[in-house]
Amino acid sequence: MHYNAELIAVGTELLLGNIANTDAQMLSEGLSALGIDVYYHTVVGDNPQRLREALEIARKRANIIITTGGLGPTYDDLTKQTICETFGFPLEFHEDIWREIQDYFYRRMKGGKITENNRQQAMLPVGCTIFYNPVGTAPGCAIERDGVRVLMLPGPPYECRYMFTHQAAPYLQSLTQEKIFSHELRIFGMGESQVEATLHEMMVKGANPTLAPYAKTGEVMLRATAKAHTQEEAEAMLQPMLHQVKETLGDIVYGEDVESLEEVVLAVLKEQGKTVSFAESCTGGLLAKRLTDLPGASQVFRGGVVSYTNAVKAAALGVDEALLDQYGAVSEPVAKAMAEGCRKLCGSDFAVSVTGVAGPDPDDRGNPVGTVFLGLSGPDGAICRQIDLSRGRSRGHVRHLAASHSFDLLRRKLMDLPL
Repeated sequence: MHYNAELIAVGTELLLGNIANTDAQMLSEGLSALGIDVYYHTVVGDNPQRLREALEIARKRANIIITTGGLGPTYDDLTKQTICETFGFPLEFHEDIWREIQDYFYRRMKGGKITENNRQQAMLPVGCTIFYNPVGTAPGCAIERDGVRVLMLPGPPYECRYMFTHQAAPYLQSLTQEKIFSHELRIFGMGESQVEATLHEMMVKGANPTLAPYAKTGEVMLRATAKAHTQEEAEAMLQPMLHQVKETLGDIVYGEDVESLEEVVLAVLKEQGKTVSFAESCTGGLLAKRLTDLPGASQVFRGGVVSYTNAVKAAALGVDEALLDQYGAVSEPVAKAMAEGCRKLCGSDFAVSVTGVAGPDPDDRGNPVGTVFLGLSGPDGAICRQIDLSRGRSRGHVRHLAASHSFDLLRRKLMDLPL
């Protein structure tokens, strides 16, 4: 049976923009990994009538409805009651759930008195599948009526993620004998629309396995997913597709089942027993942060210099002041000199430098926003690569892209790929 889902987030604070609906993103990714299509996202305020209307619409177009929020003890937490009225389920009190709520409350409040309105959280639909909540007070549950399953999850993001991962996802997985297996390919150097156009035939013809693109910041993720009874069967279907994608796209596919360019760079540096250092200007230490966010970075990272001014470029990195005067900080000669000086200062095998204009205004020499020079110094000398990031949406976006291009340049050098 094919399952499709609609997510209904309940909470006036979502409509007012006071908080972001991060639950929806997490659930959509999780459902996609289970092979369940999400066709609609709906947000309603804490209003029973509008929620009832949303549920009536959803039950006509989805066979799985997942709600988030409105399971708490306060007067406006009416999701459970409204769902039960809409689908014709009476509520019953669960003494064991009430004891768990009391125990959790006493642990958190160090013996404080629990209020009576918390009892409504122990009222659950008759015959439901209970989703226990060891990280909060609101249990979730699932009911089924006329081929439509409704799953109720708490709104707080940590509780929602925990309950979906440990209870709702296994419940949904049990609905089918087939299991879902997937691999992710990471792509840097081609936009989502171009990736889709290049792989269009594979995407539209794929029924099992399927191939879907996801836009990330400055890069693209492709997820290949197969349904099968065993992992071996799934792999037999997935591997030819993955091979074809890699053959088609080439070296812009930088990794499989990895999270980032820096993760790949770290792994290759470890494998080769090499070290790196960074000389950063416009990125302000972002390269160093992204690399050192990863465990094991101390094995390969020697250090870095945030040389935000010409004086520091000259004093710390040894950049010739004559180069700075003649070409300016945002230039190929200075980028090379920064990388060479950093490599010498830190004693690393390789050094990467970044100097550019992140915005919002051009620099004092008229270089437009998005002009960036990347330097790379290694045992066989220094090179420079100029990139145009003028399409960056913001100062932060330009900086992020500059850092990603820097890691990609180092990846290519380490793996002997075209620069």
